[in-house]
Amino acid sequence: MNHKPVEGFSKLTKQGKIDWLVNEYLEGNEEYQHILKQYWNENADLQKLHDEFSENTISNFYMPYGIAPNFLIDGKLFALPMAVEESSVVAAASKAAKFWIDKGGFKTTIINNEKLGHTHFIFNVESHKLLHFFNFNLKKKLIEATNDITANMRNRGGGILDIKLVDKTAEMPNYYQLKASFDTVDSMGANFINSCLEQFGKTLKQEVAVSEDFTQEEKNSLQIVMNILSNFTPDCIVRAEVSCKIEDLKDDSGISNEEFARKFKQAVTIAEIEPFRATTHNKGIMNGVDAVVIATGNDFRATEACAHAYAARNGRYSSLTHCTTDNGVFRFWIDLPISVGVVGGLTNLHPLVKFSLALLGKPSAQELMSILAVSGLAQNFAALRSLVTTGIQKGHMKMHLLNILNQLGATEEEKQHFVTYFKDKTVSHHEVINEFNRLREK
Repeated sequence: MNHKPVEGFSKLTKQGKIDWLVNEYLEGNEEYQHILKQYWNENADLQKLHDEFSENTISNFYMPYGIAPNFLIDGKLFALPMAVEESSVVAAASKAAKFWIDKGGFKTTIINNEKLGHTHFIFNVESHKLLHFFNFNLKKKLIEATNDITANMRNRGGGILDIKLVDKTAEMPNYYQLKASFDTVDSMGANFINSCLEQFGKTLKQEVAVSEDFTQEEKNSLQIVMNILSNFTPDCIVRAEVSCKIEDLKDDSGISNEEFARKFKQAVTIAEIEPFRATTHNKGIMNGVDAVVIATGNDFRATEACAHAYAARNGRYSSLTHCTTDNGVFRFWIDLPISVGVVGGLTNLHPLVKFSLALLGKPSAQELMSILAVSGLAQNFAALRSLVTTGIQKGHMKMHLLNILNQLGATEEEKQHFVTYFKDKTVSHHEVINEFNRLREK
C-alpha cells in the first residue's frame, strides 16, 4: 500500500473527503460510502450541527445511550444518563443503585472546588530577587491585567482565587511557575483559565522589562514557555459514600453478611496496596464516571487523566475508593477529583446533552460532580460485589451474550432460546458457539 499525501483535505466538501478516503485507502469500495452515510442524521440542520463540532467530520459514531434508574443521592431520586458501549456498565450501576436505595442511598460532600493553571517560564535570576518582585509588584499587576477577562466570572461568584510563584529550579535550571487557582462556578472553565494565563505571560514579560530589580542580562534571559490550565485538580474534590450496618448487607449470593463485608474490605485493601489490581479497579470506577461525563457533554479524557494522576499522588498508584467495617458498620467511599461544567461547550449545543442535563434536573457544576462520583462508586461497588461472591464473568458474559449472538447472525427466536439456555449456566464464547451450531444443525 503506497498512499499519497493529500493537500487541503480540510477544504474539501464532506462528500469530497469521503470520495478521497474510499478511493485512496479502500479501493473505491462503494459499501464503505454506504456505511458512512447510513449514520448521517436525516435532519440536515442537526447533521450540520454535529459536523461543526469537530474538523473533517464525515459521519457520526454512535454509542448506546442508556439509563440507570433508582439512584438516591442526598435524598433526591435520579435516573442517570450513560453513554457507553461496554455491555455490563449500565446494568451494574442500576443494580448498585437498587441495592442502596433502601439503605439511605448515596451521600455526597463537595470538599473543594479549585481549578489550577500555570504560566511556565525560564528566568536566569536569583530566586529571592524574583520572589521580592512577585510579592511587591507582579502579583497585583497580574490581577489588574486580567480584570476585563474575569469581570463576568466574578459577577457569577467566581474568578481568580490566588496566584503563587513556584520555584522549580531544583528540578530544571531556571524554571519557575506562576501557579494560579480559579473558581469557574458552573463552567468547566478551560477557555477562561487559559485566557487569564496567557495574559499572565504577557504581563510578566512587560513588568520584568520595565523593572529596576533586574539587570538587562537577566531581563534578556526571560522566556515564557507556555501558559496552560492543568487537568490535575487535586483541590477540586467531591466525596461520595454509602454506609449501613453489616447486619443489613443482605446479599443473594449465599454468603453471610459478615463474610461479604470482610471479603469486600479485603478486595478494596488489595487495590489500595497493589498497583496491578488498582489499575483495573479504578478503570471500573471510570466506566461509571465517563459514561455520565460523555452523556453530559464533558471531557472524559480530562476526567481520566485527573483521576489517575490523583490515584498516584503519593508516589504509588492506588485505589480511588476506600472501605471500613468498624463497630459493625460497613462504609464505602470515593474521593474523586473532577472538573466539569454545565454551561459552555457542548452543553448548549448537543441535543442529547441538553436532554441529559434536563433529566438530571439542570444541576449546577457541583451537583454534577456529586452525581459523577456516585456513578463511579456505584460501578465499583457492583464490580467488587460480583468479584467477592459469584465472580465477574457470570454477569458480564450474560450481558455479552447478545453481542456474540449478533455476530453469529442469530434470529430473535434463537436469541430467546439462548437466554433460557443460559439462565442457570455461566456464559462462555465456546459454549455459545457449540449450542448455536447444534441448534442450526437441527
